[in-house]
Amino acid sequence: MTIMKKMLTTVAAASMILGAGLAEANTLKFAFQGDAQSLDPHGLNETFTLGFLSNVYEGLTMLDENIKVIPGLATSWEVTSPTTIVFKLREGVKFHNGNSFNADDVIFSWKRTLSEGSDQKVRGGMVVDIKKIDDLTVEVHTDGPQPLMPSEWAWIYMMDKEWSEENGAGSAANVKEESANGYSLNHANGTGPFEVVSRQPDVKTVFKRSENHWNENIISNVTDVIFTPVKQAATRTAALISGELDMVYPIPVQDWSRLDSEDGVSALKGAEARTIFLGMDQFRDELLYSNVKGKNPLKDVRVRLAMAHALDLEVIKKKIMRGAATPTGLMIAPQVNGFNPEYNTPYTYDPELSRKLLAEAGYPDGFEITIDCPNNRYVNDEKICIAAASMMAKIGIKMKVLAQPKAKYFAKVLAQNNYDTSMYLLGWTPGSMDVHNVLGSLIACQNAEKNVGLFNLGNYCNARVDELTDLIQVETDADKRQAYVDEAMQIVKDEVGYLPIHQQPLSWGVSDKITVNQRADNAFDFRYVVFK
Repeated sequence: MTIMKKMLTTVAAASMILGAGLAEANTLKFAFQGDAQSLDPHGLNETFTLGFLSNVYEGLTMLDENIKVIPGLATSWEVTSPTTIVFKLREGVKFHNGNSFNADDVIFSWKRTLSEGSDQKVRGGMVVDIKKIDDLTVEVHTDGPQPLMPSEWAWIYMMDKEWSEENGAGSAANVKEESANGYSLNHANGTGPFEVVSRQPDVKTVFKRSENHWNENIISNVTDVIFTPVKQAATRTAALISGELDMVYPIPVQDWSRLDSEDGVSALKGAEARTIFLGMDQFRDELLYSNVKGKNPLKDVRVRLAMAHALDLEVIKKKIMRGAATPTGLMIAPQVNGFNPEYNTPYTYDPELSRKLLAEAGYPDGFEITIDCPNNRYVNDEKICIAAASMMAKIGIKMKVLAQPKAKYFAKVLAQNNYDTSMYLLGWTPGSMDVHNVLGSLIACQNAEKNVGLFNLGNYCNARVDELTDLIQVETDADKRQAYVDEAMQIVKDEVGYLPIHQQPLSWGVSDKITVNQRADNAFDFRYVVFK
């Protein structure tokens, strides 16, 4: 088959996926490599799903085009004591079904984030009580001083109490549930600028502009949106070039020059504030997925260090990411408050040292282990895992790669399924763009009662790091706070709590018909899309 025939075949496949007759002058058509997990705003703490839903649901605060915290459903907030914040709610806000937004909805939404199926317990757990002062005023009582609560709660979306309870959606529908078991998985009723018209999971979601949204100053002139998950990168790129789609992401980094040379489209790239890393089960006495029985080799720092020195991050950057990633020694990106370049040196690539460390730990012939990976969430996620497995094989660790679509992957490895993993690949962008989010979510010891460490899937645990995390949360002196951050990051590195890989690139393909805002957290906000 010729290159041209291949191109036409791929375009035809894209046309079949998208369907015909739906596009209008101001209908935005876009694709991502996977679907949103669901329409439940509290079911999964994942940037794509939350960014997707930010067009339908809103928080008391929200993020602007520069990820700056601005008023949302609250017009203002005031810290009245170290543990009390009073929010003034926006008057006249309506949910899409016509119900009024008020203080009861705030209290209901907060309690819902703490329900069993919620993946927002870390953020919800920042609050211990909310008191209704009147219909448009709430007094929030936090678990100790929580200066980052207003920024973190930009990702806590408000739901209509009446609608939720009428439809059996009083608690969050988690990532393990089937579509038939949770009304909120495929139905939405938010206050946002766009309403969901229809949804077919893994096929298509259609939105329309809300006629009664409270903000009349949104710059977007989009009237309708059609979202289609398209797994194959070549199909996404071809559909963009053919005009079937207006925006696609991610695009392969090797396609940047191709898009820039085509008429009517271009590659939009930048540095994402997302760190990709490998995590390891350091808690169980015996790994779930390994040939080592009766003990857990990952509890031995020498084994973890051997794995760290086995990873050639420069090869991953060059071969897998085509030079577009930034290898890292830290669990936070340069855009995140608390980043210190002095602590950002990656582990050196030294397979000879790795073999020596394994032998010292009692594994001269290595061992077997399974790594869980998504195959449609991050840029080249499955390829990174395969490359890591190849590198580990050189030191005797036989790593089986279990790569699955993100819906199955998250349903397997997260708290709702009791962290069913021995090793995994994950990416993280702190919603607050502050290091405390990473410490409290990923690095603090798992503590369901305190709602911290809930995304620390392997349960790396250090008491001093937990102590430092608490100090960082309340420290207002910038130098002292940074010293605490540096100490915590050095401990994590010395103990090889994680295996940081890189910061991945933002990689979008965009039609010249529109202008968009590319946020550093990779969230796609319809409010900033304008047809020229």
